[in-house]
Amino acid sequence: MQRKASAVWQGGLKDGKGSITTDSGVLKQTQYSFSTRFENGVGTNPEELLAAAHAGCFTMALSAQLGGAGMTAQKLETTATITLDKVGDGFSITKSHLDLVATIPGADKTKFDAAVKAAESGCPVSKLFKAEISVNAQLNS
Repeated sequence: MQRKASAVWQGGLKDGKGSITTDSGVLKQTQYSFSTRFENGVGTNPEELLAAAHAGCFTMALSAQLGGAGMTAQKLETTATITLDKVGDGFSITKSHLDLVATIPGADKTKFDAAVKAAESGCPVSKLFKAEISVNAQLNS
């Protein structure tokens, strides 16, 4: 399976602008620029897209892990926060932190914690990152 997205950039780093398009059409010439990445400009940026990918991947992986443990979530809500730090002369993604709120009636806390840990290390996006990954999981039963 392969998924594709493309980016177009025009101009210099600070005064240029770009757009991102995905094959699915969900993003179609979506604007990004220096200001959307390093300031608070309107548009997206690579780190925001990585956060969305990590939140989505982890949440699906957790659903699978919970199913294997005999639990079905009523709701799983994950927010990923990507940290972009200046490292040396450039920038690096140094962390991806996941905040999870899980509503699972009658959940076994020990099995839940094991499922969270397995999803944290097992989701394909987690495997892609060379950054620190952490999870803060709240279980509502």
